[in-house]
Amino acid sequence: MNKTECRSERRSTTTVGTLVIVASTLLLMVGLLLLPIVGFFFAIPLLILGIGLMTAPESNTCQLITAGLQK
Repeated sequence: MNKTECRSERRSTTTVGTLVIVASTLLLMVGLLLLPIVGFFFAIPLLILGIGLMTAPESNTCQLITAGLQK
């Protein structure tokens, strides 16, 4: 693994997190209009998952590479 792979890993995690947050927001809006209980049932866990993906720390290998301890 190198620095480029670490950047692309972080970028992909952030992108997936953003897509999940957008999907949960849309599901929440549709759920509020049509089926409020079902909308909340699916939207809230998706929102938590999206936030978790956005704030996830980078892997240990990437932390070592970034710190310059591994070539």
